[in-house]
Amino acid sequence: MMATPTIRMFRRLEGLFCVYKPPGVHWKLVRDSIETNLLKGLNATPSQPLPQEVRFLPQPGSETEAPKGLTLSVASVPVLSKHPLVTGPEFQQIKVGVGHRLDAPSSGVLVLAVGNGTRALSELYRTRITRDYTLEGEFGTATDDFSHAGRVVERSTYGHITQDKLDKVLAMLQGANQKALLMYSNIDMRSQEAYELAAQGLLGPEGKSQPILTGLRCLRFQPPNFTLEVQCLNETQKYLRKVVHEIGLELRSTAVCKGVRRTRDGPFTLQDALTHHQWTASDVTQAIRQYHSSKKNKRFPYTRIKDSGSQPPENTTARQQNETSDEAVAAEGRMK
Repeated sequence: MMATPTIRMFRRLEGLFCVYKPPGVHWKLVRDSIETNLLKGLNATPSQPLPQEVRFLPQPGSETEAPKGLTLSVASVPVLSKHPLVTGPEFQQIKVGVGHRLDAPSSGVLVLAVGNGTRALSELYRTRITRDYTLEGEFGTATDDFSHAGRVVERSTYGHITQDKLDKVLAMLQGANQKALLMYSNIDMRSQEAYELAAQGLLGPEGKSQPILTGLRCLRFQPPNFTLEVQCLNETQKYLRKVVHEIGLELRSTAVCKGVRRTRDGPFTLQDALTHHQWTASDVTQAIRQYHSSKKNKRFPYTRIKDSGSQPPENTTARQQNETSDEAVAAEGRMK
């Protein structure tokens, strides 16, 4: 049976894409809005012509001209039982999968999946992909939930804080997280595999682990306000707000997080994210098509991590190779 235009359009929708989640909006509302818009777009697709059936119909005027019998004629008429007003919309619901979620106060890149894209989404998050955030902080205040909207529990001075002191604290935190990254990676640090992964920046934990910061730097320092750029694994937005709080404590002050914004989730960046007015079936189809084409043309680093675990470590040095070849020659001589 030939697929209908609506089904063909749905097949073009299957895949991954990302949207920009605004702050103050729950991720479920974003998902529900996109599901509704996709359903409207799918069911607005022009339907196929109604199938025809052969009917025997009385000819006009045959009852007056021939009262003792009817004159029938063969006619092809549409099957009204197949009309959309009778059958209803072709798609009653559509499921959209959600990737690594953002809490309501946070904003930024939110990865979604349609149809078979949910399997690709699961594969994506089984790899050691990292995510980037920008954190807006403010010195001088501490709250019960580490955000500027929480209940204030302490106020402190911050005039003694300089950017050099802040950079030193950030370097210390990054060093501690690098040690945790090596501890959770479950790879022999003396192997060739560990060397190659570390050289390419692909070293990461096996499975679930504690949140790890793989990169941390200051983008803007204008006391009491400052902006941090963070690269991390297995994080939550609450954990990132707590990091800002701990940075304030390390600087003998206090700090709250005024905003959390995700700028990258694996291969998806802010440039790929669809804004609210682009949450339509046509824009989502185009975004999924662009993702498929970029995936074919470019190999993202995270795809190599999963394969590296299944390949034997290439830790054989040239000296070991020579020894192996000498042993093979000696064995061949003994056989002769």
